[in-house]
Amino acid sequence: MDAGETEKVGFNHDFEEPATAGRFFRFRRVLGVTAALLLLFSGIFVNRHSVYLRRDCKGGHERLRSGYNARIERTFLSIPSTASALNSSRHHATHPHLAGSTEDFQDAKDVLSFFQRELGISAPSKDPIFDAGTPESRQATLSTTSTLEHPSAWVDVYYPVLNIGITDGISLAILDSDNQPTWTADLLEDGNPGDETAAKYKHAIPPWHGMSAAGEATGQIVYANYGTKDDYDQLVEAGVNLTGKIVLARYGANYRGLKIQGAEQHGVAGVIMYNDPRDDGSVTVENGYLPYPDGPARNPTSIQRGSVTYLPGDPTTPGYPAYPNASRTEPCCLPTIPSIPLSWANAKVLFEQELGGIEEGRRFDGKVGHHLVRLTNDGDNKVTPIWNTMTAIPGHIKDEVVILGCHRDAWVTGGADPTSGTVSLLEVVRGLGALIQRGWQPLRTILIASWDAEEHGLVGSTEFGEDFSEWIQAHAVSYINVDTSASGSRWNVAGSPSLAHLIKRSAQDVPHPTQADKTLWDAQYDSGSYIGAQDAEFARMWTRHNQVMNDSTVSLRPLGSGSDYTVFLQRLGIASSDQGFDYTPTDASYHYHSIYDSLTWQERYGDPGFHRHVAVAKSLGLITLRLADSIVLPLNTTQHALELDSYVDTVEESAPDGDVLPKFDKLRRAISELQKSSLKLDVEKEEAEKEFRKAIRRITRRPGNYAIDRIGNWIKVFLGYPPKDISELGRHVDRKHVWDIVGDFEQRSATCRQRRRGPICNLIEAVARVRKVNQKLRLFEQGFLAEDGIKDREWYKHLGVAPGKYLGYGATTFPALFEAVIYDRNATLAKHETARLTKLIKALAKMLKA
Repeated sequence: MDAGETEKVGFNHDFEEPATAGRFFRFRRVLGVTAALLLLFSGIFVNRHSVYLRRDCKGGHERLRSGYNARIERTFLSIPSTASALNSSRHHATHPHLAGSTEDFQDAKDVLSFFQRELGISAPSKDPIFDAGTPESRQATLSTTSTLEHPSAWVDVYYPVLNIGITDGISLAILDSDNQPTWTADLLEDGNPGDETAAKYKHAIPPWHGMSAAGEATGQIVYANYGTKDDYDQLVEAGVNLTGKIVLARYGANYRGLKIQGAEQHGVAGVIMYNDPRDDGSVTVENGYLPYPDGPARNPTSIQRGSVTYLPGDPTTPGYPAYPNASRTEPCCLPTIPSIPLSWANAKVLFEQELGGIEEGRRFDGKVGHHLVRLTNDGDNKVTPIWNTMTAIPGHIKDEVVILGCHRDAWVTGGADPTSGTVSLLEVVRGLGALIQRGWQPLRTILIASWDAEEHGLVGSTEFGEDFSEWIQAHAVSYINVDTSASGSRWNVAGSPSLAHLIKRSAQDVPHPTQADKTLWDAQYDSGSYIGAQDAEFARMWTRHNQVMNDSTVSLRPLGSGSDYTVFLQRLGIASSDQGFDYTPTDASYHYHSIYDSLTWQERYGDPGFHRHVAVAKSLGLITLRLADSIVLPLNTTQHALELDSYVDTVEESAPDGDVLPKFDKLRRAISELQKSSLKLDVEKEEAEKEFRKAIRRITRRPGNYAIDRIGNWIKVFLGYPPKDISELGRHVDRKHVWDIVGDFEQRSATCRQRRRGPICNLIEAVARVRKVNQKLRLFEQGFLAEDGIKDREWYKHLGVAPGKYLGYGATTFPALFEAVIYDRNATLAKHETARLTKLIKALAKMLKA
């Protein structure tokens, strides 16, 4: 159902409470209590989704939500619209915005202006654009949890080393016996005028690999299928000597950087990557579909650009932020051999002339090309400014922060990647802005980011994460990511297990984008309408890696890498999620990182009508609101703890050699202990919220016996919202008494018991109890971090989940243990990793009990 069909309600009606709460509004007007009390009191009756989160909501929407919070959500859901989304896409997807470019800078300022306009932020006389590391930049972020009173927006400028391909320096040729070219690849996309934007910018951005090695390589062609570890192993087992060869590999199955890394390890001289129509499922020319823009099949000249760096962030400032004056090291974690991307139109020539024909060459049997092939790659590597555009909405509880982000840069125009995500993000901002205009303020602070330079290697978000790591770990409740919100017909979601119930319930409260009798959660089962035969190998692989969850399942797919959640989850231990509509084998071919990832393709094939853009925006918004406004955080540690058993099972079932497997009895006992501790925390969550509701009732039902200013300011103080002057607490309140209680939760309660009893002290103790529960929930994910990280890639600290060592995008659970058993086959190392995990999980169980 589109926003145009959603019930529209005016301000007065939309925020009018039922009769049972009318008493509170009169009381609030008399007392002048802050909006914090408004949110908290309304939560007494309606915010039940945060209680005992192990319970699943089978059979559709949860019906307990009513009153104030539900009206807020209904108002929010009425704002995102297909018309607005389309207009936004037409603004952002009709020009290139490569990281560091003039257009990218203008986009950063456009998003800044959008944030200011929608959130009611007065634009200062000088644009708030700050070099990272300066006092202004530091204060902009740090003030959000201390002194910020109204929404703010700014731009942080980081200075990483990026590269851009040099057109004249990128080439590919087949050589004769005299080393003279007999065929030269055109390395161009045709810019068919059927897509006006693609035609206009067909030469704007050269096809190259971000952060690739410059150089020249000459050798015989060897086809390496997907270029996975198994593919290289198969070639070696077949007796193929890869030293000095040029590898031809198709995109898919793993991250492009790992194709190069595997090639390096086998002495390969250079790598060529191409998109094979076999990986387009049913939508191929062989099945009778016309190539884009005349039809839904792949344009044969399309070329997939993309990063090939081995780790996120600026390669010259690993682990610390790229300030303008940063000390830089030799670039780390980058390929040492050249690589280039290639179109299918050019790759066909290599198969035909070098590998015995297209079908013969693609049989992957270790054939070596007839002639020498020469490739060259050149790029301009330099320190380049990038711009993260940020906005913050201060909450009543300032020291807890919900973070929502999407990257803004694209390889060319990025109709799907990332403009569709940016459009959904901006629709969320419009919805939050509408709530602010109606007097709403979130209980917790919300920080929203438009990241830059994601395409070069998650650079903008990683630099922010490295810059503000301590602040993020001290305050972040969750990180919510969107990247490509619409590139196909199936809704996919992945995330930390603790977010599973929240995400499922939120998706069940969002209408399906095109089917009135279904919800967004049901869209996990959607597929495209283009039928036809599929390549058998691709079909098996796609089915294996993209199986749909059963409707009764709450579990989320784990997050690996490939987007901006990486630094938050894998390095800083913040519960994270990612979602969007993705390609299926019966969807129109998605021209990923090509000039044909365009607005025209998006309007015609990706998301006609822009209903999916809006559905994702509504889902993101509900998740954000529920994280921000719940009394008890809707994070489910029990769901996470219960899934850990399956992580151990995966290691056992995958082990090629039982002799390498250590004993897991202590690890499983630690997991069981964590599960028991988490179940007790579930009970405490419910009881803490009940006590809070009870304490609020006692105050609001009491005749006016208490000093008005004391009540209001007590509530503000114990929500972590200190007064401007301690005198505001009232002349009858002892100063030391107040600040002793503010110091820590136990002291607050103890002091209150010593000094006096009554409704105010009950409220103090109830708030302290809730905040203690929330602190445990917030810190749970950080309990999986190990300072020394994962062997061979220590940047990743999370021992619960990480990008697979040989996958790049896909996730591996218990990664250090899995790799010790499966890849290293080292019994001593496996025993060490088991002990590390056992220690972490025991500590987590102890933390939950405290």
